Amino acid sequence: MTHPPAASSVRPLIVRLRNWVGDVVLGIPALQLLQSHGYDLTLVGKGWAPSLMAGQGWPVHVRPAKLKDRVAQLRALRRQAELRDPALRSRKNAIVLPTSFSAALDMRLAGLRATGYAQEGRSLLLDRAETITYGGHALVSYWELACRFLNIDQPPPENIHMRTSEAQEAKAQSLIVQHGISPGFVVICPFAGGTFEKLDKTWPHFPAFTAELMHALRIEGRDIVACPGPGEESIIQNQHEGVKMLSGVDLGTYAALLKQSALVVSNDTGPGHMAAAVGAPLLSVLGPTKPE
Repeated sequence: MTHPPAASSVRPLIVRLRNWVGDVVLGIPALQLLQSHGYDLTLVGKGWAPSLMAGQGWPVHVRPAKLKDRVAQLRALRRQAELRDPALRSRKNAIVLPTSFSAALDMRLAGLRATGYAQEGRSLLLDRAETITYGGHALVSYWELACRFLNIDQPPPENIHMRTSEAQEAKAQSLIVQHGISPGFVVICPFAGGTFEKLDKTWPHFPAFTAELMHALRIEGRDIVACPGPGEESIIQNQHEGVKMLSGVDLGTYAALLKQSALVVSNDTGPGHMAAAVGAPLLSVLGPTKPE
């Protein structure tokens, strides 16, 4: 007489991350909540996501550009998960944090039973489609989606508690020594990736502010540091004279650097969220973004 296999205590869960640095950071509490309820996370995201999330300990796979490659990747991850949990297909086994049609389509074509928000007419592609609550903070929307997946009602945490790896912290310290950066340094982020409702999120007075800050910090012997992304170096060179520029810094090392700073002054953009997430003192300049 044969018996059905015992239920596995391992519960793999495949999660598609958002496409923006700040949104991925704001999704960390939701991911931590899912992990605390026994789910073993496998994440799929942009090319910079593995570095950004390295300190959290979750495996992160880079999402391919072409549909057939994305579906093949998710199918491979599904098969790997089924080896660890034979009951995978009998339950909800994926979460889609983006609200795009394509993100849900990828999951459906890969044979995954995904939970996500009912946006862009994609409800039929999701195993469970939830109604999004508008007007609140993005962190809360990701947290609420995780709570609905878990069928619980729990308030979000006050802090994100993003972790950086030992290797990233060592690399950040090496950069500080290499560039002769004094303790108590200030990091500025005068860049802004993307727009909000087609409006630029860059504070136009940032160069003047940096000049005044530079004058004040010289008296105290402090440095101002900036970590431009690709194509942003000229902004520092042309508009923020005297700032120590660290180019080509990966996001995880950037987060470790922010953790050691005395203050971060940032537009409403990814590094600002990173600074808050690692507990750095933050002055965030909000422009067209909704205040709430």
